[in-house]
Amino acid sequence: MVYSVSEQKLSVFSARYRWQVIATMTVNLMTLTHGIGIGWFAPSLPLLGSEETPLNQPISVNEVSWVGGLVGLGALAGNIIFGLLLDRIGRKLCMYFMAIPNMTFWILIYLAKDVTYIYAGRFLAGISGGGCYVTLPIFVAEISDNNIRGALSSMAMMYVSFGMIIGYILTSYLNYYLMPCVAIIVPIVYLIAIWGLHETPQHLLRKSHDAQAEKSYYFYKNLPNNDAAKKEFDTFKQQVLKGGVKQDVGWKDFFNIPTVKIFALNLALIVCNQLSGSFALYNYTAHIFNKLETQIDVNTCTILIGVMQVAGILCTVGLVDRLGRRVLLLTSIACMGLGELSIGLLKDLSTKEFLAGANWLSLFLMCFVSFTASLGVIPVIFVVVVELLPAKIRSLGTSICMATLSTFIFVSLKIYPLMIFGPGLAATMYMSAGFCGFGFTILSLFLPETKGKELTN
Repeated sequence: MVYSVSEQKLSVFSARYRWQVIATMTVNLMTLTHGIGIGWFAPSLPLLGSEETPLNQPISVNEVSWVGGLVGLGALAGNIIFGLLLDRIGRKLCMYFMAIPNMTFWILIYLAKDVTYIYAGRFLAGISGGGCYVTLPIFVAEISDNNIRGALSSMAMMYVSFGMIIGYILTSYLNYYLMPCVAIIVPIVYLIAIWGLHETPQHLLRKSHDAQAEKSYYFYKNLPNNDAAKKEFDTFKQQVLKGGVKQDVGWKDFFNIPTVKIFALNLALIVCNQLSGSFALYNYTAHIFNKLETQIDVNTCTILIGVMQVAGILCTVGLVDRLGRRVLLLTSIACMGLGELSIGLLKDLSTKEFLAGANWLSLFLMCFVSFTASLGVIPVIFVVVVELLPAKIRSLGTSICMATLSTFIFVSLKIYPLMIFGPGLAATMYMSAGFCGFGFTILSLFLPETKGKELTN
């Protein structure tokens, strides 16, 4: 049973949702700064690998693969650290701690003398990002009404995408040493901005802070303290307790048939998300366009790719609570696979002269892949993973899933440059398209629709 007020089809601009939207936009300043860090990477590679490098010597292809991959290992560490802290110290304290490694990343970039500074910085940036992917989906899902939960949860990747564009632009046109001085402002603003937010009511109920939970509930639902609101909160409280949120979690809660099936499905989502190239392609955009003999300025191409990513995610935010998660995911992964297959065939079957003369074609295909990946594969996974998991194991289960995702981020970022400069771009694209085909088959057969699911059970 869902509360009577939240069942109404209210506008996203309704007073009911006001603080849910404001809180979501505020906490996602952290994903924005994470995106800026991701965006810094691609335009920085040509400089770091050139004779004009700010380091003591240019970095090699193998070092590039480690610089790329270490953000995944850092994210894995962040998943584990924040996954263990999430239910112990709460969502809000975790959100404070996430900013520290990100700020340290920018300081190390500024101070970098050799590639080890970049290694350490990327690892710390990964810790911050890993914390975001564990903490923020749960925080946003727990404060959101069912009617807008998908849209609000998808905003995380929209902020990452905006951050990537900002990172692309600033890194392309600012001095190497000025860039971190500008970027570090965002996490500082974030720390100040989240001060006034409440802990989620679910976590407060788990800790038996019922009075604070009630206050938090009224805050995020923008309700007055009256009898009607009290009745709504009591119904919510009963549903939370019925979902087992206050019970201790044991390993038997993970090893039963329904839960094992959920984790298997989440694993399929994660494999599709990373080995389809949805993240790696953005990190190695400059290398890909160079292999496609593109004569258009690489920085311009990279920025256009970022714009298409934002456009795709904006569509997702508008459609995810209307069409549902399943339709967007299947459409996204099918179209992305076709786009990658086309890029592979273009590289395999075309001459250098044709590629150089058809700049628009390679740019169009890369923009198509970016847009369609952002329509579902990139943002919707963070909605579905949380919604599939039962309430009792949601925090720890999300941490496990995000740790798995981070492992695959490391794998994809480590192997993609080696694939591109080894077997070649065409083979890399065929591999990615193959994983899209695998994902489409599995998800079309087994993925349920989670739109409107009540998160108290």
